[in-house]
This record gives sequence, C-alpha cells and structure tokens, in this order.
Amino acid sequence: MSGSPALWSYLAAAPLTWLTVTLLAFLGASILSRALRHSPLANPVLVSVCIIATVLWLGGTDYDSYFEGAQFIHFLLGPATVALAAPLFDNRGTIRRLAAPILLALIVGSSVAVLSAVALAQAFGLPEPVILSLSPKSTTAPVAIGISEAVGGIPGLTAVLVILTGVIGAVIVTPLMNLLRIRDWRARGFAVGVAAHGIGTARAFQVNETAGAYAGVGMALNALLTSLLVPLFVSWLI
Repeated sequence: MSGSPALWSYLAAAPLTWLTVTLLAFLGASILSRALRHSPLANPVLVSVCIIATVLWLGGTDYDSYFEGAQFIHFLLGPATVALAAPLFDNRGTIRRLAAPILLALIVGSSVAVLSAVALAQAFGLPEPVILSLSPKSTTAPVAIGISEAVGGIPGLTAVLVILTGVIGAVIVTPLMNLLRIRDWRARGFAVGVAAHGIGTARAFQVNETAGAYAGVGMALNALLTSLLVPLFVSWLI
C-alpha cells in the first residue's frame, strides 16, 4: 500500500492520464445512458462530470493539473465552433422557408436567456464578474467562453454555467414539452437548441431526428446572435 500514493502521483503527472480518464468517463456514461434507454437523468455529460469530479477528489488532484492533461479536448472547442456552420448549411432550405418564425423565436429566445440571467443575478446581488460570466450561459461552450473573456467575465465559471444550463435543459425538455402539449418536433428541437445548446441538442437527437436537426439549427443561430446581444445588453444593464 505504501507505493500507492507514489504511483498515483506519477499517473496524475502523466500527460495522457487525464485525457484518458475523461474519454473513459464519457464512454462509461454513454453506455449507462443506453442501458437506461436514454433516461434524461442519465445524461452522459452529467454522469461524466460526476465521475471525473469524484476521481479528482479521491486523488487530491486540483483542476489545473487535470486541465493540463486534458487540454487537447479544450483545443477541440475551436473546430467545434467552426462546425456550427454544418447544421445551418444542411438546413438552409428550411431556414429560408421558415425564416420569419425562426427569426422571431430566435430573437425572443436569445434575448430572454441573456436578460433573465443578468436580471436575476443582479436581483440576488451577485458580483459583476459573476453576472458577466452568467450572461452567455445558454450558448455553446466555445462561443460562451469567448464572449465571457470579451466582456470581462470569468471563462472557467462560464464553462461550468454552460454545462449546468445544458444538463438542466436536457433533463427537463421532454417532460416540459409534453406538459405544454407542444407536439411539433421542429418547435421542440429549435427551442432546446436555443436554450440548452449542444447538450440539449444531443438529447433532442435521442428523442427524434427532426427535433435534433432543428436543435442544431437553433444552437448555431443562437451562438451567432448571443455573441452580438451579450455585449449590447451588458453595456446597457451593467
């Protein structure tokens, strides 16, 4: 047993250890999700975060050490941002045909997401850096982190808030839409894409392909509009 701490210290310092842990955690979480028939409570991102956090806590490893080993995943956020153009291109015909309702839903959804976050944060007396970090929470992580840096927020906190927003959206979207009796898969998908970005979009694809496609469109368009709205609203409200 005396060699265990030394072995763990060696593994924790190895460049690929935390990348491997991250990939294995997500793989295990995905297997669990499929075994539970894609239950919203078994969201792979949520389960992966819990697994990794537990491993870090048990090993006494700080976040900086983890990030240094898993930063290749962070690097992939750049290509992921560019890839947002794919659902827009694939669905360009639909976007043209439904331009008016899509634009209206997008403007309302994006504005409410930003304004409600800022207003509630101010009402609870949160410090300004936290408010700025919270403002882009409903857009996809790579865009949200860039916005947070630009407006003076805390990128690390923004990343956490983005994940929480996506997980909560993915968990509640199906029962909420059923409760509201919204049956149109296009509307359901677009709404979750705007409100819960990539994690919500992944959930939409699990439920229905049409919903997933429209969620991808909503996520991509919301990323573009949020990058314009957040600096404007922040300068106005803060």
